[in-house]
Amino acid sequence: MSANFSYGAPPFHSIHTTHMKFSYISPLNYKFSHQFPHKKPTRATVICCSTIRPKRNSKSEENTEAQELVRTLLRNSNNDKSLLSTLNKYVKLVRTEHCFLLFEELGKSDKWLQCLEVFRWMQKQRWYVADNGVYSKLISVMGKKGQTRMAMWLFSEMRNSGCRPDTSVYNALIIAHLHSKDKPKALSKALGYLDKMKGTERCKPSIVTYNILLRASAQAKNVVQVETLFKDLEESIATPDIFTFNGVMDAYGKNGMINEMERVLARMKSNQIKPDIITYNLLIDSYGRKQEFEKMEQVFKSLLRSKERPTVSTFNSMITNYGKARLREKADSVFQKITDMGYAPNFITYECMIMMYGCCDCVSKARGIYDKMIESEKQVKVSSLNAMLNVYCVNGLPFEADKLFESACNSGIIRVDSSTYKLLYKSYMKSNMKELVQKLLVHMDRDGIVPNKRFFLDALGALGSSRGEREYVGSKVKFSGPAPATTGPTSMR
Repeated sequence: MSANFSYGAPPFHSIHTTHMKFSYISPLNYKFSHQFPHKKPTRATVICCSTIRPKRNSKSEENTEAQELVRTLLRNSNNDKSLLSTLNKYVKLVRTEHCFLLFEELGKSDKWLQCLEVFRWMQKQRWYVADNGVYSKLISVMGKKGQTRMAMWLFSEMRNSGCRPDTSVYNALIIAHLHSKDKPKALSKALGYLDKMKGTERCKPSIVTYNILLRASAQAKNVVQVETLFKDLEESIATPDIFTFNGVMDAYGKNGMINEMERVLARMKSNQIKPDIITYNLLIDSYGRKQEFEKMEQVFKSLLRSKERPTVSTFNSMITNYGKARLREKADSVFQKITDMGYAPNFITYECMIMMYGCCDCVSKARGIYDKMIESEKQVKVSSLNAMLNVYCVNGLPFEADKLFESACNSGIIRVDSSTYKLLYKSYMKSNMKELVQKLLVHMDRDGIVPNKRFFLDALGALGSSRGEREYVGSKVKFSGPAPATTGPTSMR
């Protein structure tokens, strides 16, 4: 199927919000106009009035104030035990919106238990009212952290508190299940919730519900289920949107199911929905992954002819996929096109170029780009270091990788994390470089990083984990630091 984009006008129904202006009369102006009905307020009076009652800059100012308070709370709570005491200290200021932001920040830093502590603290406050929004947010946070049982407990807790579940709560619960490791079982459970929603008055599935389930079904390569959901969606009051088609196409594309992706593209065309930049980017990436470069280039030309504009991510994807196919000249041409079209390459672009040269056996060129990044950037990201280390490793240069790693650790410019150790550990083990493995483990011990079972599973995969563990156990006696069984300050949980 040709990826041709000759679409008609989309059936978008824009909602135009009318901004109604209300005149505010301050008490001072009101008094002035009644005492002196034939006189207008002077400029000084107006300035005085604005001083007495300054205008607030809508919700953006309130959001900024809320975010600042949350930053203060997190800054003042340096450890897990002090968060509740910090909340008690600011109890007169903290409200529901601040707790919502706290849930988000704590969720990002993997402190989901503290979210529950904050929730319990909320329930003790006079201003707290049991609300679906609070439970929906918490269920969402727990789901993202793989805490499906906790999400289910919160759902039960919500019902026990007198709240009736609505569509948003069920959507959060579905997402929570889809984050669990047993994907087939999770999808089955999520589809069960869809049936339950259909039979509940205030919980009817929305387009968001269908978008979540359609993407999950496509990720599971369940074509029959995708078709069933699309048919179900057509019979419902919800209407598929650009997010519906983008989500399904992206899932199919990442699974290499190009024919299925193109069928969804045709369906999108029949619904008179025009592609956006996300559509173009996912098509370019999907065709590039399958090395169908003729179609990828055709989509890129269609993008240039459309009203959409390429993003730096568009070029980054093309460079990466040309690199994997060892098409160095084409990748170089795309990199040149970035500046020719007035775009500025970002750090990901340079990382893509490093990896591309690594795939094309141009290690010196990759190192040249890395060195320029070091010279131009005050703080280089660890992902850039990892990209260069990976180039050395895949090209059979473990000692050069070790030398660069030592240099990065000693420079203090880059803060090495567990991703770097996993990358090097996997490479050294594959190359049977026992001396470098021993040296790396000493580094980890010195930095207080304790490798556990998950570390070995991530680094080597399930088949190689036992070998990695034996290697570590056999070498740990030479360590000068604490025994690995103890919990280090940055233990990888």
